[in-house]
Amino acid sequence: MNAHARIEAFLEAMAAERGAARNTLLAYGRDLKDFARWMERRGARFEDVTRDQIEDHLVGLEAAGMAKSTRARRLAAIRQITRFAFEEGWRGDDPAIRIRGPGRERKLPRTLSEEEVGRLLAASADGANALRDACLMQVLYATGLRVSELVSLPVRAARGDPRWLLVKGKGGKERMVPLTPDARAALAAWLPERDRADERAVRDGARSSPHLFPSHGAEGHLTRHRFYTLCKEIAVRAGVSPGKVTPHALRHAFATHLLANGADLRSIQTLLGHADVATTEIYTHVLDARLRELVLTKHPMAEDAG
Repeated sequence: MNAHARIEAFLEAMAAERGAARNTLLAYGRDLKDFARWMERRGARFEDVTRDQIEDHLVGLEAAGMAKSTRARRLAAIRQITRFAFEEGWRGDDPAIRIRGPGRERKLPRTLSEEEVGRLLAASADGANALRDACLMQVLYATGLRVSELVSLPVRAARGDPRWLLVKGKGGKERMVPLTPDARAALAAWLPERDRADERAVRDGARSSPHLFPSHGAEGHLTRHRFYTLCKEIAVRAGVSPGKVTPHALRHAFATHLLANGADLRSIQTLLGHADVATTEIYTHVLDARLRELVLTKHPMAEDAG
């Protein structure tokens, strides 16, 4: 088997046995094909690449200016495939098992204020596709969904004025997220418009769409890229810097505003669909600020200290 076949076999196993997300498989595929080209130039293969060669590759990536987070992902992909090679009997050892990664930079999420989010929600209810856009923004801010989860929502999840949405997240894991009254109202307003458009499409010979936010594209629903640009357009109308507004920024705003108003990390972890609470702990910068304010305003000695 050549390197390409080895990578395909590994990715198929990741998808079938571990339920790896499509975007993870695409990223790993790109990383491993780039690593395979690097090995080929040095006469190495997945079957015989050494720890020293893998470390040389990582050093070269750092020297080329690759971001720490990207290098960490590259090493994760290499670790996965070398372990797979060992388990499948392609080689007798795992050369990457003891390689220390560069770690990940823990950057604070870009945060939108509650006032800015309010302006975005108001601006989303204006324009040619106001009902759809308002529904997208209201549901996103109410639930903190990942953008891929939001745009691919099935329409059946929104039928019957639901109080909760059943969401399929990373690795096919399901979770329930509650809807705010505003999000429910936006859903109720969008559904009749969406259904009328679907009926027109069926009359024109198309198949009925299973998606809440259908599209004529290959995926059958609004794409992540289109929603990204849509957020920028809404930001301009709202008078909020477009550089601050992305679907992920609204997901961060959901978590940040919940925490600032008293929610606990474990609850936010569940709502966001994080497998590990350590991923959610990046939001503790908000908790730290709230605790400082609490001490300065509520401690019996605070007034004297001022």
